[in-house]
Amino acid sequence: MVTAFTAAERVYLNAAPHLGRLATVGTDGFPHVTPVGWAFDPESGLIEISGRAFATTRKYRNVLADPHVAIVIDEVLPPWHPRCVLVQGLGEAIAADPAGGEARIRITPTTVLSWGLDTDETAGPSPT
Repeated sequence: MVTAFTAAERVYLNAAPHLGRLATVGTDGFPHVTPVGWAFDPESGLIEISGRAFATTRKYRNVLADPHVAIVIDEVLPPWHPRCVLVQGLGEAIAADPAGGEARIRITPTTVLSWGLDTDETAGPSPT
């Protein structure tokens, strides 16, 4: 079952910069965290991650061995207002297909946490 995103989380994910930090479980049991490009499908509530030669990456191999993942999508607005969506869930390593689909990791969220989304994303510092 996919955990639902709030309206504020959906707005943020649809407008956020497309750089996140993906954490997978390494074969040594330690977290492996890497910056990644990602895409959010608002209809399914799933997040997909892909990249160049993706099936050869450590993160892809980690998900094949252990599906537990987390991704943080965040930013800091001036003067200092952090905004973040943290998604924990199960990752599925999907192989490239002959029709041209790239290898990717599809995350099914089980837990979604967020903070700082209650401000206008275009707001900047107050005029002096």
